[in-house]
Amino acid sequence: MKILDDFLINEFQKDLIDWFEQEQRDLPWRQDQDPYKVWVSEIMLQQTRVDTVIPYFENFVSKFPTIEDLAKAEEDKVLKAWEGLGYYSRVRNLHAAVKEVAEKYDGKVPDTVDEISSLKGVGPYTTGAILSIAYGVPEPAVDGNVMRVLSRILSVWDDIAKPKTRQIFEAIVREIISKENPSAFNQALMELGALICVPGNPACLLCPVREHCRAFAEGVQKELPVKNKKKAPTAVSMAAVVLQNENGQFLIHKRPEKGLLANLWEFPNHETILNIQTPKEQLGDFLKNEYKVEAKIGQAFTTIQHVFSHLIWNITVFEGKIVNTIQETDNLKLVHLEELDEYTFPVSHQKIRKSFLLQ
Repeated sequence: MKILDDFLINEFQKDLIDWFEQEQRDLPWRQDQDPYKVWVSEIMLQQTRVDTVIPYFENFVSKFPTIEDLAKAEEDKVLKAWEGLGYYSRVRNLHAAVKEVAEKYDGKVPDTVDEISSLKGVGPYTTGAILSIAYGVPEPAVDGNVMRVLSRILSVWDDIAKPKTRQIFEAIVREIISKENPSAFNQALMELGALICVPGNPACLLCPVREHCRAFAEGVQKELPVKNKKKAPTAVSMAAVVLQNENGQFLIHKRPEKGLLANLWEFPNHETILNIQTPKEQLGDFLKNEYKVEAKIGQAFTTIQHVFSHLIWNITVFEGKIVNTIQETDNLKLVHLEELDEYTFPVSHQKIRKSFLLQ
């Protein structure tokens, strides 16, 4: 491979792995090489910081210590253990895949590329991470961290936002990965990206592989990696209401089975449109039409912004009282304050609840 001309692979492997073995962080999923725990940690770490993941990981594996435990668990309990991490499709896919492993592979995480990559939600990165870390298979695990590190070390100027660029880095890793210790090698690349070769201003003077880095030698480390900016997320105006009946019970509803935040619970809310009606009036009409709820909606008590990767919710939150009798269903409930903890809410609606109680 032309990119690797004159690159001293053995020396790079040694310097990288020696540093990792001395400096690696003490993380709970590194206590052993249990493939199930590696799998859970890698799914949690997608788009989420390590310090955020640690307590969630510890709580999750305490509730579901084995594949069999997770496979048998009800979805509501699994979602509750994930509550607050976001990107709920990740845990739904994990739950479905674990059920397949329990049934098809007798509860043992597969150890081949074809088998493990066929599981729901397991893409090339997760496949490589599990196989290399848990099973010692020299398979690339290329994520944004790894592409950033290698783009600097090897002076690769291809746009890392493009899918075909990932294939370039996967081919590079196949050439340079340690066949003797692929687990430490892949984890070391990830660790280097998290601690030293960070976005913007890498800590080059602390880097254990600085002597191998072409970008450092050329003084262009801050210009790499090349990454075109994503389209800005779309801003949406929302109105939500915390409704109570005469008994002090709160009205909550369940989101649809498909789509954003599927099957999570929330307070009634509706996207608002700039027209002759106020957000409060639009919300009142929505409650009547969607849930047959007659309500006296009061004043707004907070505004909340919640940012997704592609969407921004700007939510104006009202309080209100239910006027008529509510017919509860599987997706529409009246619950007391202490019962709210039994339901899984997205972060935005956890914030709504907190703001309401702090009034």
